[in-house]
Amino acid sequence: VKDKAGWRLCFTAGIPEDAHGLLPRAARYGQWIDRIGFWRASALFLAGSVMLAFVVLRAPDWLAPNIPFSWERRLGDAMIGDFGGRFCKGPGGQQALDALVRKIDQGNPAVRVHVANIDMVNAVALPGGNIVIFQGLLKEAKSADEIAGVLGHEIGHVRKRHVVQALMRQAGMSVLLGGFGGDSGGYLNAMLAASYSREAESAADAYAIQQLRTARIAPDDTAAFFARMAKQEAKLGEAAAALGYVSSHPLSQSRERAFRQSRVAKGPYAPAIATGQWTALQGICTNDPHAEDMEDSFF
Repeated sequence: VKDKAGWRLCFTAGIPEDAHGLLPRAARYGQWIDRIGFWRASALFLAGSVMLAFVVLRAPDWLAPNIPFSWERRLGDAMIGDFGGRFCKGPGGQQALDALVRKIDQGNPAVRVHVANIDMVNAVALPGGNIVIFQGLLKEAKSADEIAGVLGHEIGHVRKRHVVQALMRQAGMSVLLGGFGGDSGGYLNAMLAASYSREAESAADAYAIQQLRTARIAPDDTAAFFARMAKQEAKLGEAAAALGYVSSHPLSQSRERAFRQSRVAKGPYAPAIATGQWTALQGICTNDPHAEDMEDSFF
């Protein structure tokens, strides 16, 4: 009767013994939960939830180093495209920035750093070796040495693959392994909102300190930058998110102290870049003839 829609087979004198094995078993409401008991089932669910949370939090640390850089580059390029025409190109500014990057980092593959005309005190490392410095950070900085330390910190996140780890936690494995479909702008916002672990932040600081030492750039100005940000954070409290940098980077006296203590007595330090280059970098957006045509927001 399978080919007869709506037909049923009924037995008026009970089910024959030969038919028992052909009929489905009676369904139980609770199924396996009834068999093992409610409290045991609850314990299993709790253990499974804890295990899943552990995997979500820790798996990126194990998987990120094995993600092909070409995949990461594709996602990073998509995010960079979301900035549209907001990258500043004032005379000599990008050349000065490139010179600063070359001095503090000799990694392979090379990172790509741009300045976005966004009035926020922040810098963000994106997948694929892309780093964006916001114009507000250049306004806040007192010297090129401060930018060097902050930039070294972001490069540290790139070199340690912290960017992929944070993105995997924030947006899930489908972002990296699902063909890069969907809203890349959403992934960009996810990166801006993402926070690195304490271990990752410490590793990025250590990388920046080492690169400054190798480049013979004094760490004092970077320490002073962290000190200023921490003071503003303490004054504003919850409103500190408006600062950008303090909302996405943990600031503490220990970070400031780490940079100050890394200074070598009587070290042969020199400015990160020449005075003229720093002037050009500071004016990369204000001197950009296309700056007025840029939209106010892209999020």
